[in-house]
Amino acid sequence: MMPQLPPSRAPFTKRHLLQIGDLNRLEALELIERAEVFLPFPQAREKKLPTLKGRTLVNLFFENSTRTRTTFEIAANRLSADIINLDIPTSSTSKGESLMDTIDYLIAMQAGIFVVRHNISKAPIEIANHVPEHVHVINAGDGSHQHPTQGLLDVYTMRHFKQDFSKLKVAIIGDILHSRVAKSNIHALTTLGWHDIRAIGPESLL
Repeated sequence: MMPQLPPSRAPFTKRHLLQIGDLNRLEALELIERAEVFLPFPQAREKKLPTLKGRTLVNLFFENSTRTRTTFEIAANRLSADIINLDIPTSSTSKGESLMDTIDYLIAMQAGIFVVRHNISKAPIEIANHVPEHVHVINAGDGSHQHPTQGLLDVYTMRHFKQDFSKLKVAIIGDILHSRVAKSNIHALTTLGWHDIRAIGPESLL
C-alpha cells in the first residue's frame, strides 16, 4: 500500500535544507508529519514512489559516513531518483579541482540535488549560493555548524514516542560547543516551541 501524504500545513517553498533556523514552525511540522507517513514503508509490498523519477541526486561526502550516507541513498532510491555516490578520494578534487568546479561539472551532467557533508562549516551554504535555481542542496552535516536532517529526525523520534511533548524537558549532554547535532537539536526544539531545553557539559564545551 502506497503512503498517503497528509494535507499540507503550509506551502513548503524552501529550495534548500541548510540549517534548522531557516525553517519556521509550520515548515518543520510539515517535514515531520510527512516523515511519519513513511514509517511503515519498509514493510510495504511496493517500496518505490515516483516522486523523484528522472532526477539525479549526488551524495557529496567530504567526510566519512556510513549511516547518514546510506540512509540518504536508501531514501533517494525509494523515491525513484538516480543516485551518484561520488568517491571523493578518487575524484578530481584529490588532484586540485576546486569544490565549485566539481559542482559545475555535476550540474552539467544534469545533477539536480546535492546531499553535502563537509568538514568545513557552512560549505553547503556556499554551494547553495553557487548553484542555479533549479538545483537543490541538503546539508548532511558541516563542520561544527549544523546537521539539520539529524535534528529533524531527533525531534521526529521524540514526537513519535512521546506524542504530546508540550511539557517535556529535554537535556542535551556532552560537547555542545563543537556538536553540529546539538546545535541543530536546540534550533529544532525551539522552532517547535519547546521552552525547557538544558545543555549539560563542562563549561569549556558549552
